[in-house]
Amino acid sequence: MTKPKLMSGITFNVLVLGATSLLTDVSSEMILALLPFFMVDVLGAEMVVFGLIEGAAETTASLLRGFSGWLSDKMRRKASHRFGLLDFRDPKAALRFRHRTVHVFIVRILDRVGKGVRTAPRDALIADSVEAGRRGKAYGFHRSMDTLGAVIGPLTAFLLFPILWYRGVFLASVFPGMAVVVLPALAPLKPKS
Repeated sequence: MTKPKLMSGITFNVLVLGATSLLTDVSSEMILALLPFFMVDVLGAEMVVFGLIEGAAETTASLLRGFSGWLSDKMRRKASHRFGLLDFRDPKAALRFRHRTVHVFIVRILDRVGKGVRTAPRDALIADSVEAGRRGKAYGFHRSMDTLGAVIGPLTAFLLFPILWYRGVFLASVFPGMAVVVLPALAPLKPKS
């Protein structure tokens, strides 16, 4: 039986890594969509504080990407990718119980540590999982799954918000996050032979 044309070159590893990215973004974006409003409405912070927190968080992720790329070449890629997927999800859920801006700062930094650690090994795993001539399709598929998660996350947050309010949505974001930790265990995540 031949593979469907759309999926030719998309290996099981690439499917799992794509689904993992989708769920990671759903979880993260559920929080990020509401976080500025939460900080202003509930914590009474200025919007400039949110900007500073996000700037520090993204700087952390960017700095760690270079280091994690080097590290993933030195150790098993699956191990470093899975460590990044732990993504410190529990502190994200802890936003439900936090009442200070400093807690939001800590949660965002820990979240971006996970992003910085997992990105390079994940990209290397994708490259190792497909033939050289199909890497563009594999990366394109992965990016489309990642982008889909970035759309689903805020939509889910805004649909749940009237029912669950801020802290309920933050707690609900843990569920796709838990699936992210389990999902890569299903994939061999080994280089193609």
